[in-house]
Formats: sequence, structure tokens, C-alpha cells
Amino acid sequence: MSRAATSSLGLWLGRAIVGLAALALLWFVFSLWAAAQPLAAVGVLALGGTALVVYGTATSVAWKYLFPGVAGMLVFVAFPLVYTVQIGFTNYSSSNLLDFERSRAYLLAQSVVDENRAYTYTLHSEGGQHRLRLLPPEQADGTRGPALVTPPLALQGATADAATAPVPLQPQGALALGPALDLRGLIAQRSGLMALQLQLPGSTEPLRYAGLREFGVIQPLWLALPEGGLKQVATGAVFTPNFETGFFESAAGERMPPGFQVGIGFANYTRMLLDADFRGPFVSIFIWTVMFAGLTVVFSTALGMTLAVLLEWQNLKHRTLYRTLLFLPYAVPGFISILVFKGLFNQNFGEINAILDALFGIRPAWFADPLLAKVMILIVNTWLGYPYIMILCSGLIKAIPADLYEASAIAGAGPLTNFFKITVPLIAKPLTPLLISAFAFNFNNFVLISLLTDGRPDFLNTKLPAGTTDILVSYTYRIAFTDSGQNFGLAAAISTLIFVMVAVMALVQLKITQRNDGKR
Repeated sequence: MSRAATSSLGLWLGRAIVGLAALALLWFVFSLWAAAQPLAAVGVLALGGTALVVYGTATSVAWKYLFPGVAGMLVFVAFPLVYTVQIGFTNYSSSNLLDFERSRAYLLAQSVVDENRAYTYTLHSEGGQHRLRLLPPEQADGTRGPALVTPPLALQGATADAATAPVPLQPQGALALGPALDLRGLIAQRSGLMALQLQLPGSTEPLRYAGLREFGVIQPLWLALPEGGLKQVATGAVFTPNFETGFFESAAGERMPPGFQVGIGFANYTRMLLDADFRGPFVSIFIWTVMFAGLTVVFSTALGMTLAVLLEWQNLKHRTLYRTLLFLPYAVPGFISILVFKGLFNQNFGEINAILDALFGIRPAWFADPLLAKVMILIVNTWLGYPYIMILCSGLIKAIPADLYEASAIAGAGPLTNFFKITVPLIAKPLTPLLISAFAFNFNNFVLISLLTDGRPDFLNTKLPAGTTDILVSYTYRIAFTDSGQNFGLAAAISTLIFVMVAVMALVQLKITQRNDGKR
């Protein structure tokens, strides 16, 4: 085969693959649209269409390599960020999970069986088909009416949502029935039974499946009213949708769950500042978050820099061994170290309290006292963070010219003078951006708080459970997923605030790095 023919065949094969991919994309987009997911359909169409253009046409080769990274950033970074910010302006929570239409449909689908018109039944086999035998409910005198039966029915393959014509019932009389199915047989025919509507003689209300033992008249609990309202059948009360609170409410102010999602503007943000019951714990947690991140950086830097300077002392023997041992806390997975410390600080059985009890006769309640719990967290986090600073400082110290220390020694300066006049000024600038990044990391150090204290001990008399050792990210997790009512909207607002703070720190770090690079 000639080169031209091979090239032509490859071209047509590539077009065929692109065409099939385009058809698959359109089918998937149409499926999303049919499933009432228009935003997802538009997003998939835009992303998939761009991919077809990039890889199916003769565009720049660079884009073929850049597209996966750009697409991943949009899907896994930009979209979650925008979605979180959007949720922060809604009342999305465990009590307001659904949209308006689904919440209304849920209430309209609620029904109850009229127990005064509930018929017990048995199911009988008859030549590959089945008959139902129904017994009327007992009368006041304890008697029952005559048993009713259906014609032979083919239940296999019927579904509960299938529209079926009412099946007429007739008195059994002398009709002999086949063997009755046991409970397992009833369960096997359940889908077919749920699809049935049985018509009583002289009645217009059909009997529907009400369980494995009875058919009855199903009465709706709610009736639909114009303009989206609902009427409660039992009481006659009218509930209208309130698009400010996200609930169906009566004239008396009664709310009917489930609620629905509505936009509430900046209510979640103003709640952080104006709601006194929420503002108190939130401000305390915010201050502790800043203190926790800042003190961790200070203590880790002080300890790590001191050890780095000591390990650079030429007269110190076995420096490599010491450096290896001091680096071990950073080599061990963090969650393992945290769990080990959680056992060591145990008030009754921990080794730390055993030593303190033997030396001073005290057993501090590390996990029950708020101040001691914070001290414990700082101790553990300093232990986990100092090796990183130590390694950074060791590298920076090695870059300092030895001539400076030799000149200082000739001038008669001591170690402290060398440290504060030579070492610290020369490593401060390159170390500052790294310390800012360490601050940002500890600002969101969820794993430490979650594994060590889980935010406990809690504040007392608060609307939303909040811990004295919670930081903003753990408090947000608590609001969204644990014991605070799953208020996703409020958690998203706090997450947006955290993102803004971390973004500002990142910009400051970038500016400092650029300034340092410009001065070199």
C-alpha cells in the first residue's frame, strides 16, 4: 500500500473515531439534560467539545499537552470553589436539601391507608397465574362480609409504576382456589401486587397495595393548590411556600418539613458578625486559629533553628546521627504520631501523666481543661513541625560564607553574637515565605485537631456545638457534617472566608518572594 493511501486511511480512521466520540458526547449530554441537570449538561458539552477540537483537529501541539492540566484545574479546583461560594448564599442544610419542586412533590406523594377500609388478602396460584382473595374488615359486631376474589392475574413482569386498569372484584362464592403463597412467595410477587388497582363492587375508590398483608383505600395527606400552595387533608390548613425561609408555612406560622433551597443573600455572612449567640464562639475560634497557626510557627521555628545551629557546630561529634534522630518525627506519618501522643497524654493511663505524678504528684486533665488542651495541641504540633524548619535552616546556614564567621571570631564575637548578627539576618529573608506557607498550612490543619481533640472540650450554651480547641476548618466540618444540623450554607460561607484568608497569605508570600528575588 502506498504512503498516500496509508495517510488517507489514517485520516478517515481518525475522523471516524472523532465522529463516534462526538456522538457519545451528545448522547451523554442529552441524558444529563433529560435527567434535569442542565448545568451539568452544559459543562460536559463545553469540556467535551473543547477536547474534541483540541485532539480532533490540527491545533497547536502545545494545547494537546496543556489541555488535561487545564481541564483538571477547572473540574477539580475552579468548579468546587465556585460551587462552594454559591452554596454560601443559600439556606442549604439538612432541613433544606431539596429544591422547591421536589419538596412539593415529596409532600404530595405522602399518603395514608384508611384502616377502616383495609382488606387482608391471600395470594393463590392458579395455572401459572394468581388470584387474590380479600377479606373485608371486621364490623363492630365482629363479623366480616363475604370474601372477594380477582380474576386470574399475570403478576410476573408488572412494575409498581405501571398504569393498569382497575381489576374488578367479585364474591368468591363456591369458587375453589389454589394453594396460598407463603411470605416468601408474596415478596417475590411484590412488584406486581404494587401495580394493581382493585375495584370493589359499587365503589369508585380503588384498593391499592398497602403491605404484604393488606390492600386498602389510599388517601393523600396533601392536596395541590394554585400558585404552589398545599392543603392538609386532615385539618384543612393551607400551607404556602415562603421563598425567604425555604419552608411551606401556614397562616399560624407553622412550618412543614422538608424545606427547600432558596437564596438568602449575605445572611450567612452577616450571621457571623451580627448573631450574638454565633458570634461569640466564632470569634473565639477565629482568634484561636490565628494564635494556633502563629504560635506553632514561632515555636517550631525557634526549636528548629536552634537545633540547626547546634548541628552545624563543627566540634559536635556524631552530628549525622543526631540529625537523623531529630528528623524522625517528620519521617513518621503524621496521623500515627498524633494518635501516639493522644495515648501519651491520656489522663489516667498516659506516660506523661505517670511521669508528672511521680515527680510532682499531679495528673493534668489535658483533654478536659480548655487551656491545657490548647497547650497539648501546641506541644504536639511543634514536635511535628520543627524537623521541617530544622532542615530548611540547615540548608540556609550552609549557604552562609564561612568567611563571615571567621571574621567574627577574629573580632572576638561569641556564639550568640554570630547567631543574631550573622545567621538570623542572612536566613530571615529566604525563610520568610516558607514560614508564611507554614502558617497557611497550620491555619487549615484539620487532621491534628480532628484526631487529637476533635475540637473538645465544647463551649457551653451555644446554638451550634463548637469546641474550644476547634480551628475554623474543623468548626466548618462540624457545622457541615456532624452535630450542628448539617448547615451546608453556613459552612460554605465560612469556607469562602477561609479561602480568602489563605489566598491573601499566598499573595503576601508571592510578593515577599518576588521582592527577595529582585534584591539578589
